[in-house]
Amino acid sequence: MEADAVAASGPAEPSADPAELVELSPDAICVHRDGVLTYANRAALDTFAARSADEVVGRRFTDFVAEESQAAVVEKLAGLTGPGAATKPVEALMCRLDGSKFAVETVSVRLRDRLAYQVVMRDITAKKAAADALHYQAALVSHVSDALIATTGEGVVTSWNPAAEAVYGWTSAEAVGRCASELVGAPLDLAAIRRGGGVAEAVHRRRDGAPLAVRVSAAEMNDGYVLVCADETARRRAEQNYRTVVASLDEGVLVTGASGLIEAANPAACRILGVAEADLIGVPCHTLVLFTESGRWIPPDEMPSVQTRRTGVTHNGLVVRLRRPDGRDVWVSLTSRLLNPDDPAAMAVVTSFTDITETRAISARLAHDATHDPLTRLGNRTLVLGRLDARDRGAVTVLFLDLDKFKVINDSLGHSVGDQVLRIVGERLRRSSGRDDLVGRLGGDEFVVVTGEVTDPCEVRALAEHLRAALAEPIGVLGRQLHLDASIGVVLVGRDDRRSAEDLLRDADVAMYQAKTLGRGRHHFFDVGLRERVQRRLRMEQDLRDAVGSGQLWPAYQPVVDLRTGGMVAVEALLRWTHPRHGAIPPAEFIPLAEESDLINVIGKEMLRATTRELAARRTGQELDLTLKVNLSARQLDDPHLVPAVEDALANTGLPAAALCLEVTESALMRDQAAAAEVLASLRSLGVLLAIDDFGTGYSSLAQLRSLTLDTLKIDRSFITGIAESRDAAAIVTSIIAMAHAVDLTVIAEGVESAEQLELLRTLGCDQAQGYHLGRPAPAAEVFGQ
Repeated sequence: MEADAVAASGPAEPSADPAELVELSPDAICVHRDGVLTYANRAALDTFAARSADEVVGRRFTDFVAEESQAAVVEKLAGLTGPGAATKPVEALMCRLDGSKFAVETVSVRLRDRLAYQVVMRDITAKKAAADALHYQAALVSHVSDALIATTGEGVVTSWNPAAEAVYGWTSAEAVGRCASELVGAPLDLAAIRRGGGVAEAVHRRRDGAPLAVRVSAAEMNDGYVLVCADETARRRAEQNYRTVVASLDEGVLVTGASGLIEAANPAACRILGVAEADLIGVPCHTLVLFTESGRWIPPDEMPSVQTRRTGVTHNGLVVRLRRPDGRDVWVSLTSRLLNPDDPAAMAVVTSFTDITETRAISARLAHDATHDPLTRLGNRTLVLGRLDARDRGAVTVLFLDLDKFKVINDSLGHSVGDQVLRIVGERLRRSSGRDDLVGRLGGDEFVVVTGEVTDPCEVRALAEHLRAALAEPIGVLGRQLHLDASIGVVLVGRDDRRSAEDLLRDADVAMYQAKTLGRGRHHFFDVGLRERVQRRLRMEQDLRDAVGSGQLWPAYQPVVDLRTGGMVAVEALLRWTHPRHGAIPPAEFIPLAEESDLINVIGKEMLRATTRELAARRTGQELDLTLKVNLSARQLDDPHLVPAVEDALANTGLPAAALCLEVTESALMRDQAAAAEVLASLRSLGVLLAIDDFGTGYSSLAQLRSLTLDTLKIDRSFITGIAESRDAAAIVTSIIAMAHAVDLTVIAEGVESAEQLELLRTLGCDQAQGYHLGRPAPAAEVFGQ
């Protein structure tokens, strides 16, 4: 080592060896030349955690300088311009051989060799730790949320942190040197606080006079005190608000401690339980008597609060029945959970519950109303379907009842009377059915009886007639005796029957409809063939709707012959339907469908336009003096658009009004003579001819028909069929012809099938005739030619 490599800490004693002093120095000292270490004393070796000088000497000095400090250390060395020049103390991070870092204060001295430096390092790790601790404590005092106040023994403030400024409204500059009692707005007996355990609750005042709820902690320090004043105003206000809210809740709240005893109860809990608070506090929670929804008593070890305390599991929305001390039962929706889920060991449980007795009663009423008819209080369609779905594949019988001609009662006596009759019917059905049978009203005047007791066909027939007999008893309303009957459809459901509830009601309805078709006032059993016929009828109705406007419907024309000349004087337009799959559909099948579904009005207008256009063209192009005969149904007579439709057809096609004869059946005219007379008068005003069709089937008289201003009378085919064989038939036809001629009506015989019939009609003086013998209905091209 060079002679001038001396410790920078001070001159050595004259008698001491400088090299020995450096070696024994407590400061780490090393020498590096060209950046490479050439010497390190014992303290340096210890500092670098080296076992010998060989682990240090020969390595670069910067290997022991932390990367973040290297720039500062090198920069200081560059500033040393001559031998003996030394840097000012510099803090730096150094590295040990094991990679750990430590803080030092270094001084570098330039040696005579311009590239050699002596470095003295003093470990300041402990010093920095102490400084950091002081900084941390200062920061803690500055940033803690509690007011920290230091005072003398007499209570004069010596320190006032920022939190104290915020809590009390006094700045540190204003507070230091003043009496603490003045600043906190309340007497401070610090010695008494210390004697009382060092903590006290107090009410202080802010600078503006606002009250503060404060928790004061006092500790002695040196010759004074340190006060920690925690502002608990917000917390206490929140607690007060919480207590107020809990006390005002409609929901009952109980707190049960770890011992299973009730520790707190709000007023709502006392009200719902029917127990005073004093009688609840301190008693076991299992003294409450609870039952499940099914009515089972809940034993103590199954109480929700006990289970929650034992398992920590929350129970939400349990519906239980609670027996009060006064014997009254209340239904509650109950929730139990740990009071502090973050500390399950505490085992305290809070149980909250709401009185749902009234709500449950309302729900029960709503559920009942949702499944019962409000008028008769019988089960409604929903309940009936539910019962059939829940039959568990057992054998049952479904009887579908529809009152016959109930509409007459409603229309003539009013709906209030009708409702009264329906209530009586419902009650009679209920009395006439078994105790376990379901009697329901599906709507209108439709009722149903579902029974599992009567399944034998013979017994079912007897039950159906028993129900009809019960309904047939006179009903006294408004001084009248009303008599009812019903058509009943019956479905027998076997154990293996897989039909749905909807299917069963549908099939029972189909059977009931068949009972009405067969003459009302009877019952009819369902069979698969009946369903197929009804389904075909429904399909045909839909297909008929699709047929309108698609060209499937077309008019056929049947000649009407003058019996005196033998010439064709008119044609009757007859509707035909060529189905795309089934071919020609008989009019006897689809015409009733059209009339029942009101399609007849749409179809009638289409056919009227088509046939008047056809005949107008034939009259003009072929100079044919023919009359067009078109049938009108009862439905069409009720259509308010009938007269405008006829007027429009005549105007658009150019067919003369006198060349159009509208035929109406006798039964349609007799159904409502006044209304029919009004419609026919309107049609007559257009100039068209009017005829009565199927005369002899509607129990009318010529005197009645005279008021309708008709032009033509068509004798029904039933009289013509036997005219050649029956003297009575011939006599009737003779009378009809004579009476019709007496009132200037043209007589047409329809259904002429033979030459013998034709000759006899000519002899009897009949004017015109039509039938297969004279010509079958055919397309226009076959009838008119060309």
